[in-house]
Amino acid sequence: MNGPGIDYEAVFQALPAGVALLTPDLVYVDVNGAFLSLSGRTRSQLIGRFLFDVFPDNPGDAAASGMRNLYASLRRVAASGEPDTMALQRYDVEDPDRPGVWQERYWSPVNVPVLAPDGSVALLLHRVEEVTELIRARGGRPEGDRARVLEADLYTRARELQEVNERLRKAHAREREVAIHLQEAMLPAPRSLGHHRAAVRYRPAMGALNVCGDWYDLVDLPGSGRSAVAVGDVVGHGLRAAGVMGQLRSALSAASRVATGPAQALDVLGLYARSVEGAESTTAASVFIDWNTRTLTYSSAGHLPPALCHPDGTVTFLDQATDPPLGARPEHLPRPQAQTAFTDDCVLLLYTDGLVERRHEDIDTGLTRLADSLTRHRRTTDPDTLGDALLADLIPPAGLTDDTALIVMRL
Repeated sequence: MNGPGIDYEAVFQALPAGVALLTPDLVYVDVNGAFLSLSGRTRSQLIGRFLFDVFPDNPGDAAASGMRNLYASLRRVAASGEPDTMALQRYDVEDPDRPGVWQERYWSPVNVPVLAPDGSVALLLHRVEEVTELIRARGGRPEGDRARVLEADLYTRARELQEVNERLRKAHAREREVAIHLQEAMLPAPRSLGHHRAAVRYRPAMGALNVCGDWYDLVDLPGSGRSAVAVGDVVGHGLRAAGVMGQLRSALSAASRVATGPAQALDVLGLYARSVEGAESTTAASVFIDWNTRTLTYSSAGHLPPALCHPDGTVTFLDQATDPPLGARPEHLPRPQAQTAFTDDCVLLLYTDGLVERRHEDIDTGLTRLADSLTRHRRTTDPDTLGDALLADLIPPAGLTDDTALIVMRL
C-alpha cells in the first residue's frame, strides 16, 4: 500500500483509459490493463522495450505521421515538463497475430510529465483513448457516403488543429530565442572582481520566456581598489519587465562608476527611474567592496538585505541601511548607507526575493532557510558550485513562482 491507505498500483491498473509509463528515453516502464487491451500486446512484449520498436509507423502508408507526431509530443513534454494534448491521430497498429497485417486505428493521446522531487522529469505518462469507432461513425448503419464524409471531416479538422498548434509552437520558439538573446545582451558575463571570483545566476519564473525583470551587476571601480556589486528587481515578468530592467541596470552600473558610495549611486538611479515607465516600485541593493580596508559599504532601496557568511558559519544580514523602493522616498532626505568589516573566506550573497519568498510563509522563514544553506555550504570554495548548491536547496520542487537572480562572491 502507498500513501494514506491507498494502493496506487491498484488505482493505476483500474484506470478505464489506456495508460503507459515511459522513461524520458521512451522505454516502457509500466502499463495498465486497459492499455494492454487497446494495444493487443502482453506486458512482456512492452516492458523494457523502446516505444517505436513495438509500435512503428505502417510501412505500407507513405503518408503515415503518427509515429513522428507522437515522438515530437513526448520529447516536448520531457524537455519542458509541461503536459501536451495531441490532436486526433491516425496511427495504424500491426495485428499481433498476423505479422504484416496493419489495422487502421485512430487515437486521442495525452502526454503528461511525472516529476521527481527536484522538479526534473522522471517519467512520461502516455494516456490514449481509441476513437476508431467514432471516426468510422457506423452507429445506426448509415450507408457508406455519409460515414465517409464524417470520417474525412473529423480527421481533416484534427490535422488542421495539429498544424495550427505546430505553427504556434514554432512562433513561441522564435519569441523565446529573441528573449534569450535580449537577456544575454542586457546582463553582464560573470567576471572576477579585485582578483576574487564571483558567480551569478538568474532563473525566470515558471512559464516566463527565459527573461525576467531581475538583474545583477559587477563593476571594478577604476583606480580606487574598490568593486561594486548590485542586484535589482523590477515589478512584473517577461519582455516588458526585462526592457525596464535593462535600462535600470545600465543606469546603476554607470552611476556606480562615479558615485562616492552605494547610497549616492542609488539616489541617481532613483532620479532616473522616475522617467522610465514601468520602473515604479523597483527595488535594488548595492554593495561597494573596499579591498584595501576590508570593508563593505551598502545601501538598499526596498530590497532584501545581502547576506555575509563568516568563516565560522555565522550569517549576518546587511540590513542597517534600508530605504523605500525607487521613486517612493522623499527626495530631500539623504539615503542611508552602512558599513561592516569582512575577513578572508567570508562569502557575500546578493539575491532577489524569488529565492526566499514563498506564498503563505513569513519572509523570516525564507531568510532562515537561506542562512542555513549558506552555513551548510560555506566551505565550498568555488563560487559556481556554491551558487548551484544554494539553488538546489532553495528552489522548491514545483519550480519558481517569481524571478530570481543572485551573486555569490568569496571575499
